[in-house]
Amino acid sequence: MQTHLSPEFAGTPDGIEAEAILRKCVHCGFCTATCPTYQLLGDELDGPRGRIYLMKQVLEGQEVTRRTQLHLDRCLTCRNCETTCPSGVEYGKLLDIGRRVVEEKVTRPPVEKAVRWALAQGLPSPLFGPAMKLGQSVRGLLPQRLKEKVPPRQSAGHWPTTVHARKVLLLAGCVQPTMAPNINGATARVLDAAGIQTLIAPKAGCCGAVKFHLNDQRGGKDEMRTNIDAWLPMLESGEVECIVMNASGCGVTVKEYGHALQHDPEYADKAAKISAATRDLSELLPDLVPQLKDKVKPQAAPMAWHPPCTLQHGQQLRGGVEKGLKELGFELRLAACESHLCCGSAGTYSVLNPELSHQLRDRKIANLEAAFPDAPAQAILSANIGCITHLQNGTQTPVRHWIEMLDEALR
Repeated sequence: MQTHLSPEFAGTPDGIEAEAILRKCVHCGFCTATCPTYQLLGDELDGPRGRIYLMKQVLEGQEVTRRTQLHLDRCLTCRNCETTCPSGVEYGKLLDIGRRVVEEKVTRPPVEKAVRWALAQGLPSPLFGPAMKLGQSVRGLLPQRLKEKVPPRQSAGHWPTTVHARKVLLLAGCVQPTMAPNINGATARVLDAAGIQTLIAPKAGCCGAVKFHLNDQRGGKDEMRTNIDAWLPMLESGEVECIVMNASGCGVTVKEYGHALQHDPEYADKAAKISAATRDLSELLPDLVPQLKDKVKPQAAPMAWHPPCTLQHGQQLRGGVEKGLKELGFELRLAACESHLCCGSAGTYSVLNPELSHQLRDRKIANLEAAFPDAPAQAILSANIGCITHLQNGTQTPVRHWIEMLDEALR
């Protein structure tokens, strides 16, 4: 795709990167077949190819409108299109550039602006935990739409105290410790059973994804730098061997710190080291299986498996969880069809675009249930707190992180 950037962007880092990405696009449209919003709306501008054209126009200096912003907002950033694209178009990176530019040029309505500000500032805030606990204490009195965002209170279980020679860092996350604390506890217990100690750097916080994808990219990068400062000394000293992510949304973000901070003279090299040392929890499974195989209780019933977009498209990790858990005696079944499509959670998307989000959720659950024609699944497993919470609001079947089920099988 040929483009002629306006003087505002020509020669700038964003302009150079955008031009290189656009040059790869060949207009084939394969991406529309796997784009969730195009499947629902059937509008070319609500698919990757149409959005690329909109961003190209913006970067070429054409008028930026509220309509442009709405079409970019409707994108889930699931990156399914990147998996599908035969030309290797890095749509997600182009979208980050396009959204930032449009945000600077188009004024949002006051209410919408306030909601996005509250999400960007509130979710990573230390006050989120107390606020969520308050909501959980009165959950039965909340309206349905709000109740969906407040899961029942959960126990974290015990945290292992055994000291092992092998140690890893774990990102606790910003919302996960309150919304689903057992995920972190289960991670530490499973790793402990395999002879690995889990550490958490106390000064590390949100991975930066919430602010970054709500177009507070400066704030998101500040959170990335905070985490780098908390993790790098432990990594460089050899105290830990890697940084583990049990939320695939955080994982894809931290693995891209090197790209996000590539033009920061102080943090570019540091960020690249952090990204290189980051592993999704599923990437540790091949190493865990030999240590756990004789300790896991047999599993009688099959379970449904929803691989988050951030795992299968963002991190390009597919099949690892199914293979590893199969070796440990679990049977996982993917959705009967459309296992590649987003469930509609997508970070804050379910709050900002509830109608589309709920349609995708119900479609995903129907496809997961279709994989169990004889009897319901024992549970639906996933690998990201957002997907887990979102799916649970649409089904009576328990939705869990796969590490929680493995933890229970070890007891």
